[in-house]
Amino acid sequence: MKEALIQAENRCREAFARIEEIELEGTRRVLEAFQNHRLSARHFAPTTGYGYDDIGRDTLESIFAQVFGTEAALVRPQIVSGTHALALCLFGVLRPGDHLLSVTGTPYDTLEGVIGISGCVPGSLREMGVEYTQVELTPEGQLDLPAIRAAMKPNTRLVALQRSRGYASRRSLMPWEVEPLSQLLKREFPEALLMVDNCYGEFVCMDEPTHYGADLCVGSLIKNPGGGLAPTGGYIAGSEKWIDRISYRLTAPGIGREVGSYSGGYQPFYQGLFMAPHVVAQALKTATLAAALLERMGMKTTPGVDDLRSDIIQALELGTPERLIAFCRGIQAASPIDSMAMPEPWDMPGYQHQVIMAAGTFVGGASIELSADAPLREPYTVYLQGSLSYSHGKLALGRTLEAMRLQGML
Repeated sequence: MKEALIQAENRCREAFARIEEIELEGTRRVLEAFQNHRLSARHFAPTTGYGYDDIGRDTLESIFAQVFGTEAALVRPQIVSGTHALALCLFGVLRPGDHLLSVTGTPYDTLEGVIGISGCVPGSLREMGVEYTQVELTPEGQLDLPAIRAAMKPNTRLVALQRSRGYASRRSLMPWEVEPLSQLLKREFPEALLMVDNCYGEFVCMDEPTHYGADLCVGSLIKNPGGGLAPTGGYIAGSEKWIDRISYRLTAPGIGREVGSYSGGYQPFYQGLFMAPHVVAQALKTATLAAALLERMGMKTTPGVDDLRSDIIQALELGTPERLIAFCRGIQAASPIDSMAMPEPWDMPGYQHQVIMAAGTFVGGASIELSADAPLREPYTVYLQGSLSYSHGKLALGRTLEAMRLQGML
């Protein structure tokens, strides 16, 4: 396995150089935002009660807004996940009788209940009287602008785009690919907002979707922008008007983002954002190495070693449930936390198939830390993501694949 790792690393040299160039630009952007807002130790102080005039919270949100090139941002530990952040946007923008259009096909599994795709879940958009339709990507994995235009209605209020592949086989979308869609909406459907699910995509490219016209950009702090240090939380970046409206769903109408204390203090959120470009680069190098190793073994991987990447997820098509389970168990065994645990497939809430997850992480479920998960369905593709350090990613991949080889699975 040692020789295979050496050859795979040699194969990755050009991709690694490209990743490091993006890391440098991301670090420059974050550093400039910190300096522009004169960040100091006083911004790390914890708050309690209502949290009025919380300078740590408010400055963190202003920094996120600058990094994403937007007027405002909502960045809160009270946002429990990426799905929660997306739900806040959906319920903050949409009203009974409005139409929601997804332009990247069926959204991530956990949003199906929020929307009401798989039944009228209590509290869902469907129960609230919001209409939903979706447009598939083209066979080449591009946004289908003619089909999107045809699917738009007079009551279309929000157009949703999922940047990452999720558990789908499609490629992930680049930030600049939203620009033609944004221009179409602003030109022909000015009442409709474009919301991008940016989970897994932050700092992977030079820019974010909001730099190309997205009205709202949404993600989780225990993924890329938390840098492995944020203990919880999510963010929404966009225009002042819509951030205000969405904040009313987080707290209460008329109160919005003026309140919300956090007794833990904001240092890990600031430090995590500062580290995020570097940590994302470590995750991307790990993903690229995984692609190089599995390609050498004749397996299908997406993205490929030389492909441009739009998120930290590496899809590895393993072909059998036994290989899939063995891979996840290998990643768990190579983790710093709970290495003795034995992952098993289970009926995870919000998912349509049994899911197996390997995540020996310091922050529970943090996808920016090395983890692997998959639904148990053909073609038995595992989704590898994260790694706080490339060294750990390299060690974990070597141990996992060697264990699978000894079991006769490779």
